[in-house]
Amino acid sequence: MALTAGAQDPLRGRLGSLDMFRGLAIAGMVLVNNPGSWDHVYVPLRHAEWDGFTPPDLVFPAFLFIVGAAIPYSIAHYESGDGGGRGALYLRILRRAALLSALGLMLNMTTPILQWLLHGKTPDWTTLRIMGVLQRISLAYLLAVVLVMTLGPRGRIGAILTILVGYWAALTWVPVPVFGPGDLRPDTSLVTYIDRLILTRPHMYLGRFDPEGLLSTIPAVATVLIGSLAGRWVRQMQVSGRVAAGLALFGVALAAAGWLWGLVFPINKALWTSSYVLYSAGWSLLLLAACYEIMEVRRWRRIGWPLQVMGVNAIALFVASGIVARILLVSRRADGRSVYQWAYDSVFVPWAGPLNGSLAFAVATVVAWWIVLYGLYRRGWFLRL
Repeated sequence: MALTAGAQDPLRGRLGSLDMFRGLAIAGMVLVNNPGSWDHVYVPLRHAEWDGFTPPDLVFPAFLFIVGAAIPYSIAHYESGDGGGRGALYLRILRRAALLSALGLMLNMTTPILQWLLHGKTPDWTTLRIMGVLQRISLAYLLAVVLVMTLGPRGRIGAILTILVGYWAALTWVPVPVFGPGDLRPDTSLVTYIDRLILTRPHMYLGRFDPEGLLSTIPAVATVLIGSLAGRWVRQMQVSGRVAAGLALFGVALAAAGWLWGLVFPINKALWTSSYVLYSAGWSLLLLAACYEIMEVRRWRRIGWPLQVMGVNAIALFVASGIVARILLVSRRADGRSVYQWAYDSVFVPWAGPLNGSLAFAVATVVAWWIVLYGLYRRGWFLRL
């Protein structure tokens, strides 16, 4: 992991549409994760309670899709022999996956450490959550990139189909002790059963169900693989409106397939169901098509540039915003409120009200972080894993 300095134009040589899409995804993640109050959130900015799909349910799979779309670009230098060959590439892949997992575990450790530093509460590491967003990205990236390097395009399509059909069959037909097969409730699904066996309940999210658990990471690999196929196709094609149209066409097809499959195998982010993979990948393709049309075909760079600023430092933003939010939540004022709640109550509620104030707080958080990232961008500083 390193903070590197770029050239005078830090965006030169990068696929602007992919950076724009990544910036859109990370901005959406920060917006959704930082409302002024979780009691006051507009419905379109809430995750589906269980089955179903809302805009926030697209953020995480879009990010994984982008990870996949970047793979053909990131491995090209090594496969050409300029980067030291495949041995050096495998080492880089393992290093990157390990760093992502370490960052994710560090985020999980942040709150207990802050509680100890600020309030003298001894950390209970027996209840430390093991999995998380970055851990899932790490595992899905590692497995997907190995498949990309060992399989051709048809093999990758076969791998995607095998993963999605196999996952559907497992969740539908494999019996869970006491509850039997096909039970997709939070506490009784095969996903939860496997996570409790391996991770154990104390190390799962809230000690109950882990939305980034082990078994449900397997279909997330398919999300990355779909992104890799899109990235490979874009990289091979000459820039034209046909590329954007092709991405959009495939996006509609996948979204439709996911919706139809969802009639019998519900679209569910927490379980990362096969229908959810297809439906979210379809929407990701549509968004990538829009970004490609804007940035590569029409070259409306000023429209995409603000999102590019966030996209080129997405991991740094995710980690830093998570740490700062935890500091604000753990830090307490004399009246017992957290600094986070005090800022919402004192700055945003008086002029905007609880609901709009909560949204304004989230928007202000995104804007504040954009300013920070713009400073890094101007200096050519980028976090590289």
